[in-house]
Amino acid sequence: MITIYTDGASRGNPGPGGWAAIVMDEVKVAELGGREEHTTNNRMELMAAIKALEYADKLSDGPVEIYTDSEYVMKGITLWVEGWQKRNWRTIAKKPVLNQDLWQELLKVSEDKKIEWKYVAGHSGHKLNDRCDEVATSFADDISMPLYHGPRDSYKHL
Repeated sequence: MITIYTDGASRGNPGPGGWAAIVMDEVKVAELGGREEHTTNNRMELMAAIKALEYADKLSDGPVEIYTDSEYVMKGITLWVEGWQKRNWRTIAKKPVLNQDLWQELLKVSEDKKIEWKYVAGHSGHKLNDRCDEVATSFADDISMPLYHGPRDSYKHL
């Protein structure tokens, strides 16, 4: 089982943004993060999930659980995306789906995977969610920070 935590941040919305993910299996933990100059919070939330699943794919083809504090990502992937596809990427109001490119990428990296999507309340004292927030906001603020890659039993945020 691979466990993933994700978060995204944007300064200005749109503005500079960052995404973060923690990907772990039974023995290893990897923190991931990235930055875009002009983006939105929702795009960074989606990017975090995409990059985490791409990374997880290199580790295992087993089941994955993803924790997100984004209701947009959670509802989008579990409730809305099927309808968007049936309506040719239109909302119920017949407007184009925002971030269609990233939704399509998320579907692509999710293909043939057993994924359980789980919602975690943001800023609620959950250590791994808080760490993702710290990494994502650091990238959004263009502040360099070391990312952990190593043994799970040495990871201080568990």
